Amino acid sequence: MATLKITQVKSRIGATALQCKNLDALGLKKIGRSVEHTDSAIIKGMVEKVKHLVKVETVEVAAPAAPKAEQVVEVAAVAEVAAEKAPKAKKTVAKKPATAKPAAKKTSKTTKKEE
Repeated sequence: MATLKITQVKSRIGATALQCKNLDALGLKKIGRSVEHTDSAIIKGMVEKVKHLVKVETVEVAAPAAPKAEQVVEVAAVAEVAAEKAPKAKKTVAKKPATAKPAAKKTSKTTKKEE
């Protein structure tokens, strides 16, 4: 599947609000920034609205090679051996340190007047 590399080459100053929203949706914020999107009708429609502000290149993406069956078996065997050799962890609960704050004496600022 092909991807599109979209680069903003002109400023959005003077562009309509719809064109600015399309640039934002494409992920283009500054001149010279590039993004890659999958080649779809939606992306092509957005690019068509801002074609005077962007440059579009088609990039072919190579399919990732599938791992060989031998490599997968070897990795699984190594994981099993590592699990057997690993020491079993003990569950410990961390206790919070006791913080004793001295109680402040409550004093009233107002005094009762005796008659």
